[in-house]
Amino acid sequence: MKIRPLRRGVLLGTVSALSAIGLAACGSDAPPSTDPDQVASEAQQECEELYEASKDAPDSGNDTFVFAASSDPTMLNPFYASDGETFRVARQIFEGLVDTEPCSADAAPGLATEWTGTDDGMSYTFQLEEGVKFHDGTDFNADAVCSNFEYWVNQPKGPAQSEDVTYYWISLFKGFTGGETLSVYDSCEASSETEVTINLTEPFAGFVPAMSLPAFSMQSPTALEKYGQLDVADGEDPTTSPYAQQHPTGTGPYQFESWNRGKEVRLTAFDDYRGEPARTPNMVIQTIADSGAKRDALINGEIDGYDLVAPADIAPLEEAGIKLIDRPTFNILYLGMNQKAEPLDDPLVRQAIAHAIDKEAVVDQTLPPGSLVAKEFVPPIINGYSEDVTEYEYDPEKAKDLLKQAGAEDLTLEFNYPVDISRPYMPSPEETFNVIRTQLEDVGITVKPVADQWTPDYLELIQGSEDHGIHLLGWTGDYNDTDNFLGVFFGRASAEWGFENQELFDAISEARQIPTVEEQQPKYEAINEQVMEYLPGVPISHPVSSLAFGPGVEGFYPSPVSGETYATVVVTE
Repeated sequence: MKIRPLRRGVLLGTVSALSAIGLAACGSDAPPSTDPDQVASEAQQECEELYEASKDAPDSGNDTFVFAASSDPTMLNPFYASDGETFRVARQIFEGLVDTEPCSADAAPGLATEWTGTDDGMSYTFQLEEGVKFHDGTDFNADAVCSNFEYWVNQPKGPAQSEDVTYYWISLFKGFTGGETLSVYDSCEASSETEVTINLTEPFAGFVPAMSLPAFSMQSPTALEKYGQLDVADGEDPTTSPYAQQHPTGTGPYQFESWNRGKEVRLTAFDDYRGEPARTPNMVIQTIADSGAKRDALINGEIDGYDLVAPADIAPLEEAGIKLIDRPTFNILYLGMNQKAEPLDDPLVRQAIAHAIDKEAVVDQTLPPGSLVAKEFVPPIINGYSEDVTEYEYDPEKAKDLLKQAGAEDLTLEFNYPVDISRPYMPSPEETFNVIRTQLEDVGITVKPVADQWTPDYLELIQGSEDHGIHLLGWTGDYNDTDNFLGVFFGRASAEWGFENQELFDAISEARQIPTVEEQQPKYEAINEQVMEYLPGVPISHPVSSLAFGPGVEGFYPSPVSGETYATVVVTE
């Protein structure tokens, strides 16, 4: 069968996988719409216009484009990454077999020009671009594809097989060679230089769009062999290898030059790039954690752009003549509840917390205009979104009664939240924490605040240990597939949620193995309903996020999956 991008029935347009929760187009004097269909239309139109305009941007301008990131990358090997700032750098250096359509989360050709799959969903054959080179001169071909898959599945035991290091592989492909869990990946066959077949151990309807993830970018086998070897006996952390620190080698429009920790990553245009060359020869991704400092640096002309504009900075930036671009939203912000921390294992306590939270107040007070209240863990655009999930209306008196029924009237909860970071789904985590803390305290819950730096402390604590209570976290979808939300969150036991619900795990595993999206839809609707009845956490919002650019920046267009590359960007003044 011919593989088609994953789409929901009514969303068959070229860019129709935009989330139904974007912000009204910039520059409008009208208040932002709260109607999902209208908001989606406006966000789609704005993104389409920017994409078309990028084709007509000047071929050249200043020799350097400076973009400010909220934090350093954790390291430079995307296979070991799960955070947006590492992926921001990786998307400039690396490419995958599959890309995404402009202004969409749907699958599009990348290093593979086309693909087919067997009817049983167990095998996929990719036709590859010819004449592609890695930055070190190594040929990209079918053998290189197989080398990457074998590298991924043969990670050594120890840190390299832990969830906080190989998060995406474990989430989607489950296991490693010789591990306790059978991997979804089975084998790779190179039929010719330009044809490769990937065989799976079970059907995986989302396999093709999953290949657009930066974690599964194609890396130079030569560079991995030379710089990526680990001392298995010592249980070496793979994120500290020379490759992960100094030698990332892909096929993308930019190649790595240097990394000055805490300050900047420098990239240069790859002269032998297979497509249109980068319009700006040098790129600097500068680390500026403080949102106010980023705002001032852009207004003063010290940087050319930055992501995750704080809601309070929108008006000052507009007054300074800065361009604001809203990213089409494809995300979820949630309050997680770790059931290893008693009494969060009691459904009555989890329900009480849900009824204590006024989501509309959280959105209005801490998130950008246009952000929508969420009622389940997937955006409305996703296949399997259900209108029939259990909802927990804001009801402080009911929350108090449930706590009384649970014998938890004197409940004290550890509340974890990150500091000095801004994410697309969580632009102002400290503000969001404070509003929710006040709401919990209003129903008699004593909150013990626990703040941590985003990397490496916060993610390692939440995803790699059981030592946490309720916590703020979220997710920006990577591609248009329900498993990329539900499977990542609830497809298996994990340290973040701390529960064993085999019925839920099995339902998600069964749904992801169904070979067509149409057949999956009723299964995922039932799973969304099951999740919200079980209530492992509280979905809060689908927030809007904005990017800001100086007046001389042209050629940029946003991506709902934060998949922007900057090769089309030109700075003209």
